[in-house]
Amino acid sequence: MRTFSLCLLWPGLVSGLATPVSSPPPCRFVLDWTQDQVLKNTDQFEWDLLYWEGQFHQNNVSYNSDNGMTYDGTQLDWATGERTKKHPFSAASKEALQIMVYAHAIAGSSKAARFLSPEDPKKAPRIATSIMETKLKTYLQFNATYPGFGGFLPWMMTSSQNIEPTWDWVNRVPGLDNGELLWAVYGCISALEKSCKSSDHKLAAEWQKWFDYAKTTVDKVFYQGNGRVCAVTKIGDQTLAVNDPKQSYACESPAYLDDPYEGELFTYFIEFFSGLSKAEKEKLWLVKRAKLVSVEYNLGGIGPITVEQGYWFSGHEPWKVLELPYYDIDIIRRLHHNAERVRTCNSVVTKTPGLFASVNNSTDPVTDEIIGYISPAGIVSVASQKEQEHDVITPYGAWPTIMFDKSVGLAWWWNMLQGKKMQNPYGSTESTRVDGKLVSALVTWDSKITTVVSLLGGVGDLVRRKMKVDGVYDDFISIATREYSRVFRELKGEHVQLCVPKSTVPVAGLEDFTLCKK
Repeated sequence: MRTFSLCLLWPGLVSGLATPVSSPPPCRFVLDWTQDQVLKNTDQFEWDLLYWEGQFHQNNVSYNSDNGMTYDGTQLDWATGERTKKHPFSAASKEALQIMVYAHAIAGSSKAARFLSPEDPKKAPRIATSIMETKLKTYLQFNATYPGFGGFLPWMMTSSQNIEPTWDWVNRVPGLDNGELLWAVYGCISALEKSCKSSDHKLAAEWQKWFDYAKTTVDKVFYQGNGRVCAVTKIGDQTLAVNDPKQSYACESPAYLDDPYEGELFTYFIEFFSGLSKAEKEKLWLVKRAKLVSVEYNLGGIGPITVEQGYWFSGHEPWKVLELPYYDIDIIRRLHHNAERVRTCNSVVTKTPGLFASVNNSTDPVTDEIIGYISPAGIVSVASQKEQEHDVITPYGAWPTIMFDKSVGLAWWWNMLQGKKMQNPYGSTESTRVDGKLVSALVTWDSKITTVVSLLGGVGDLVRRKMKVDGVYDDFISIATREYSRVFRELKGEHVQLCVPKSTVPVAGLEDFTLCKK
């Protein structure tokens, strides 16, 4: 009897495989939709979104096809929306987003194919593996040139064939971004291992070697003892090997990677794969406990709603749920659902037409310069940091909501893109002022592809499979359950519905990009 393998088609990862290839939607497609239509016909709206966000995935816009590396993004002409000044630098976090999309393409996702190759979806897996092959060569060359990084990546210049640290990251390396990268690679290895192609299995093994090397160096590069992990490590000499007698590593400052947000991804890598003793690993979690705090939201008659206190409560902070299967744990899933009740309803109560997340500020149309970066953007009442800026909203602030309710999350995404200049030839625009007077004429991985990865469901399913193979899944569930159950038992506010937008971005003199007009 003939048998066949469905090794590529995973339940929960592959969706809409029978969706026909349709004609491209117009660039300014959101103006053809109402909020009710987005809520009722979400899948078609998502399909249009994936097509246009995929236009960002181009050589010399979002990545360098010669070496497979990401660029941070590119600025846009204030009038036309055409690409202008490329950001020739990147970081491990941008690499993580790129690799998570590729993992889904390799796993057979029609949504990832819509993003990567809408005209010929069957090509998407090969596009992804080809770039991953090129990227690995670049990573290995970097490791050979700068062995002092121990396999980890600093912020780097990626416009040349051989990448190098940016001027301000010479002899320095961050932990948080590398945690994001490591688990993204782990998920991609999982997809490659489950592929039907022997060439993919070979590529999986090659990436596994890269991943395994980081296991051998992480203690020396980042761990300072007593549960303390460097947020940024100062390297004695990046050209010397990790074990060279002249090499040295030290935390750049007393700021340790002890947060319960994105930085926790790196903690789990150390927990499962480092050479630390059991006693030292237990200290990792003791050090972190002070920052896992329960707070309640009460504003405008909404609440109390129990949430995990944010740093700023920025939409950037929950990134970890895109990569590890946190939502397998009931108390964490419910807690994060509460966070989206707060995120969406707070904007309704405060009459804000969008959602807050750390993002690039607006473009000065005279100088064509980005005014700066806004980190402190969230919700003050449920954040530890009270000094915040609330002048700018960003479409990617909707990605955590999408994880719970795609329709409501995309309604918020749609609402922010109603603003002038909020769509361009490469999809959504970085951010807009709440008063509609300026936008950030820029496209980046963080402000666009977090949304795409959320629509793909994150890589938790891929990571879960490999964690089980590696024998660390049960430990993950045990540790995460233990830490969160210490702080959160009964949650208030679970009856509150997610809120849909009520306010709109004002028309305040801007005109849409000429290359993306209705």
